[in-house]
Amino acid sequence: MGIILGENQYGKAENRVVRIYRDSPRHEIKDINVGTSLRGDFSAAHLDGDQRKVLPTDTQKQTAYAYAKEKGIESIEKYALALAYRFVDNNEPVEGARIEVEEYSWERAVVDGVEHDHTWVRKGQEVRTADITVEGKGDDQKTWVIGGLKDLVVLKSTGSEFHDFLEDEYTVLEPTNDRVMSTSLVAKWRFTTTDVDWEVVYPAVKQIIVEKFATVHSLALQQTLFQIGKAILEAFEYIAEVKLSAPNIHHFVYDLSRFGLENNNEVFNADDRPYGLIQATVTRDDAPDAGPSWTPQRAWLS
Repeated sequence: MGIILGENQYGKAENRVVRIYRDSPRHEIKDINVGTSLRGDFSAAHLDGDQRKVLPTDTQKQTAYAYAKEKGIESIEKYALALAYRFVDNNEPVEGARIEVEEYSWERAVVDGVEHDHTWVRKGQEVRTADITVEGKGDDQKTWVIGGLKDLVVLKSTGSEFHDFLEDEYTVLEPTNDRVMSTSLVAKWRFTTTDVDWEVVYPAVKQIIVEKFATVHSLALQQTLFQIGKAILEAFEYIAEVKLSAPNIHHFVYDLSRFGLENNNEVFNADDRPYGLIQATVTRDDAPDAGPSWTPQRAWLS
């Protein structure tokens, strides 16, 4: 039996970068979390401790901060693409780069009814994400871009049912024709091009997600996820597929009968665990190959 080195990569995870734009009295802020990872033939480092092909993870960190100034953070997709191309094109041993970015949103503080020029309050809504993969050099270089969001917590008080499900001797769940449906949604969508107005597409996709969640009369959370993915693909021809992950935040009608009170779907116990986890991919039947686009930076830790 031989023992060999398998897949490997290395990088700098969770670089917290805050960029303040001070070009005018009204400042702007970009607050991001950046993970970088490099791929290539780094077997010598693993087998012999030979670091001559290894670009230090500290260098990757310094580049992330330097590019926040040099390239700016107009959009996280554009910023991540610049980083990925830098690592692959400027370092001969590096055959591929994976850049993952999370963006945290802020809104301006309001003082005396007026937005303040240099004070913000952290928004409590979703986190925007971007996953960029670049492989190869020169004419053989390929790029994959995935936009997305996580922690989008949504809830509808009606318009959701769940019944006629498979039952066995351990089934105790009661069917319902009217329930609260809530989730903390993770959504990712794969682009087929980098010629995209990132700052237009993101809010448009988010709006589709919210509208479909609200308006689809759902017989199952699975049905809602498919309709969300379908609507996104119908709206943007350059999005090839959508992946959705939705933990079901259960809301159980609380028993108030012992207090002589009637509870007509008005008071609930919100139970965050355990939870049903519904996941789905919605794709075009002619979608181009995804390549390594879905392989995360921290694949071996999950």
